[in-house]
Amino acid sequence: MAPHTQGGQDDANSVSSAFEILYEDNHLLGIVKPVNVPVQEDATGDNDVLTLLKEDVKKRFNKPGNVYMGLVHRLDRPVGGAMIFAKTSKAASRLSDSVRTHSFRKVYLTVVHGKPPALSGRLVDTLLKDSSTNTVAVVRKGTPGGKEAILDYTVLGTAEGYSLLKIDLLTGRSHQIRVQLSSIGCPLYGDQKYGAAVNKPGQQIALWSSVVAFPHPVTKDEIELISLPPQNFPWNLWTKELQKQAVR
Repeated sequence: MAPHTQGGQDDANSVSSAFEILYEDNHLLGIVKPVNVPVQEDATGDNDVLTLLKEDVKKRFNKPGNVYMGLVHRLDRPVGGAMIFAKTSKAASRLSDSVRTHSFRKVYLTVVHGKPPALSGRLVDTLLKDSSTNTVAVVRKGTPGGKEAILDYTVLGTAEGYSLLKIDLLTGRSHQIRVQLSSIGCPLYGDQKYGAAVNKPGQQIALWSSVVAFPHPVTKDEIELISLPPQNFPWNLWTKELQKQAVR
């Protein structure tokens, strides 16, 4: 399915957005999240996507008072790509239901060191988060506090000691893709937290939210947002066309 483009909302939308918009109507706002910007306010006090989006909508539509913006899913701060936000509480509630009922699809592209043991497969692990260090570890099944994490991966290509993977994320655990791939000996390019031994400080993590798909909370039409990573290293080891075909 082709990606949805920005939908017309009203004639007031004459001011260009500060974000790349993938889809917009009265109920939803789909954007490309910039890298290294937190999704919501954190201890750093840095600008966050949620606050910036509210200001953006307020400006573009000249809205008085507070603007509602519902957070439905999250991306780690260093990760960029497609995200959907709800512009009404009803849309937020229904999208949250879609997440719970697994009708909310998330696909990522990532570049890892090395190559997985098979060209495709499913990783099933138990993950435990240490909130004091904001790190996650693979632990034995049945460990108190552990949560099941499942993803499917497909190797799209290999080059210069790296592999380009497509990830279908079936559960949404904290740092899940990063931890699970590191646990099989394939840490993500640029990941300082779970691949410090093979990555250099300052490298940008190569993980991108490429597809977010779900039933529209009001019309029930299937909405699919598509975003491709920037074509710099290591992404440019593979053609943009290959990446585009992989996520369609």
